Amino acid sequence: MKDFLRQTLERQLIRLHELDALLSASDVVSDLERFRRLTREHAEASTLAEQFRQLMQREADLASAQSLRAEAAGDAEMAQLADDEIAAAQADLARLEQTLQLMLIPKDPDDMRPAFLEIRAGTGGDESTLFAGDLLRMYTRYADSCGWRCELISESLSELGGYKEVVLRIAGEPDAHGVGVYGRLRFESGGHRVQRVPATETQGRIHTSACTVAVLPEPDEAQAVQINPAELRIDTFRASGAGGQHINKTDSAVRVTHLPTGIVAECQDDRSQHRNKARALQVLAARIQEKERSERAAKDAALRKGLVGSGDRSDRIRTYNFPQGRLSDHRINLTLYKLGQIMEGELVDVVTALQVARGAELLAELESQNV
Repeated sequence: MKDFLRQTLERQLIRLHELDALLSASDVVSDLERFRRLTREHAEASTLAEQFRQLMQREADLASAQSLRAEAAGDAEMAQLADDEIAAAQADLARLEQTLQLMLIPKDPDDMRPAFLEIRAGTGGDESTLFAGDLLRMYTRYADSCGWRCELISESLSELGGYKEVVLRIAGEPDAHGVGVYGRLRFESGGHRVQRVPATETQGRIHTSACTVAVLPEPDEAQAVQINPAELRIDTFRASGAGGQHINKTDSAVRVTHLPTGIVAECQDDRSQHRNKARALQVLAARIQEKERSERAAKDAALRKGLVGSGDRSDRIRTYNFPQGRLSDHRINLTLYKLGQIMEGELVDVVTALQVARGAELLAELESQNV
């Protein structure tokens, strides 16, 4: 483990003792908001401290096993026991270091928020729309495995049963590290390329097509961008999706256009025009906020290009090669030969690898600032 990380963890142990003292102080107990804030910090510091203590214990175990191995040169059985313990300790240390690194990543306030997931077919015609449907299935299955809730906001179906465009809202509880839906999915934004033999291909040729994915945090109502109603154009229309007879017979779907930017959002999933309008305005606010964030990220990228990237849709981030059963994430040189399982929603390895890579970037920045 790097000295910087160890020093950071040691400071957290000191901070935990400070928090113990603060939480017993009468002036803190009487200030409910401060007490809640310190209680949350105490819970995070306690979890971090416990993981660090486990790591230090396994380091001690490894040192003891290595010492035993050196002394067991003539005892094959003892040497084997020592080798087994060394291997187990090294595996535990690798796991604990990764866990601690994730826990030390500076928190983005948006990471705990629900997210809007947008998938749009790109180059490749009908095959691209079918791939958009496959991506939608992959993400919804991953969401199910996380215990998250998915809500269809809008969809534009293709003739072959895929999607020209589909927008979901995904919500759920944060994980043990305080990372929620947006924090887990934020690195999915970008261009997704697929290489496979399309269902419409009669000669068995491999085609390449692409989709774009955008993941936007649902804005906090208290901090959302303020939209002037006079700058909006609101249109109603009949839903085009398979929403049932009532939805298709009434103008319940809503499209909202932000005139200054030209950004458009629509919602057609609910029978209530009022609820569809409210949801479309949420999506619109998220897209305007994302536009502002992207502009800031572009300025930052001019100074420093992060490994994981800016999340811009033009970034080609990943290739799904079906003939080889291979997924390649080009940002972190990750290659996994289990594409079938990934398309069924087993995204944990991909999501975790991206979080670790981004965490390493952020921690490296912190380390450089503290040198």
